[in-house]
Amino acid sequence: MAGYRRQFYRDDAVVLRVQKLGESDRIITLLTRRHGRLRAVARGVRRTTSRFGARLEPFGHVDLQLAGDPEGNLGSPLHTVSQVEGIDLYGRRFLEDYPRYTTASAIAETAERLTPVEREPSLRLFQLTLGALRALAEGSHASSLVLDAYLLRGMALAGWAPALVACAVCGTPGQHRAFSVPAGGCVCPDCRPPGAAHPAPATIDLMSALSSGDWRVADAAEVGHRRECSGLVAAHLQWHLERALRSLPLVDRDDRPDRGDQPHRPDQARRADVEGRGGSD
Repeated sequence: MAGYRRQFYRDDAVVLRVQKLGESDRIITLLTRRHGRLRAVARGVRRTTSRFGARLEPFGHVDLQLAGDPEGNLGSPLHTVSQVEGIDLYGRRFLEDYPRYTTASAIAETAERLTPVEREPSLRLFQLTLGALRALAEGSHASSLVLDAYLLRGMALAGWAPALVACAVCGTPGQHRAFSVPAGGCVCPDCRPPGAAHPAPATIDLMSALSSGDWRVADAAEVGHRRECSGLVAAHLQWHLERALRSLPLVDRDDRPDRGDQPHRPDQARRADVEGRGGSD
């Protein structure tokens, strides 16, 4: 529009993804606190002289000044980053840790998929994403548990939470032994469709604990129940998304404590996930 001048405004955001643009610029995908998911151009950040290139890396919590139209009514859909201050650059804490790095990649991709409309505020998802990345950085819980808790709560925000304490079809209360992704979760014997899974009761207990934030129960879960829970959660999410997450198969689900002698693979994870999704570097 002739005579249109871009507005300057501030917001804090989680960096979800970066993509190359031209010789020295990048497009940054952000999940902001007040303006939802945005894409912004960061000029010159790939130059060694850039003032804030290192702050605009995936999984960081940053405070930005942006130039553009926050309402999306005028001008280009891309904003421009004019100032950046790092609040907490979580990605730096697990850059060389393959399980946590790939888990963060899956969280970032899920956050992007759960915000299909740009500039639509989603404060609860922003807070959930920020909390999950903080938990990964602190290492207070196994990365697979953090991811499954994030996916379950993210699905709850989207209205896709699996039924765990009542039949997904008829609503009969109780912990039912069958689980059907197409039906919406646990199902009673009368409503059980062909091909329904039969997870262990402890697996359903773990899913309930992760949904409610009962980390005492979640941290005590056995490895077999964690893996069964992860499979059900991933299947339920991707059924509703109607498309697989590219980063999810790369997530290392091995939660054994004696991982010190295992090789790390951050370069593979970075290429395949954060910069590989959607046509990036």
